[in-house]
Amino acid sequence: MQTALDFLRDNNEIAFATLGEGNRPQLRVFQIMKMEGTTLWFATGPHKRVYAELQENPAVEILARNGNISVRVSGDAVFDVPDDICREIYHTNPVLPRLYPSYKDLAYFRLEIDRLDYYDLTPTPPVLRHYDRATEEYKDLSPFGVKK
Repeated sequence: MQTALDFLRDNNEIAFATLGEGNRPQLRVFQIMKMEGTTLWFATGPHKRVYAELQENPAVEILARNGNISVRVSGDAVFDVPDDICREIYHTNPVLPRLYPSYKDLAYFRLEIDRLDYYDLTPTPPVLRHYDRATEEYKDLSPFGVKK
């Protein structure tokens, strides 16, 4: 699990998917602003479509990829980020102060990792590891979902 979390930390610009209008998938590039354990934090403008989509349906899937390795995470966005974390995110990201005059101009949310898939296509056979928070299991799977 730590390998996948380290990968996310090192590859924090991710594809971020929500369900949009008409239950159609909406994909955009996001940045993981902070990580602590299996919690990821994000920020967005409250006037943006993604904010409205998350209010309507908080289900999120993200994908980070670099070379032959990718990590896919799913969970629900929760908008209960403490003020000190909001300030930290705003002040440690060099882009946010250029776009928003105050940290209060943003909406902050967290994502607890409910499910995670770590893929490494480099070795033969490729590596697939799956984590499920509901069962608290992190298990190795061979390609195509067949257990090793």
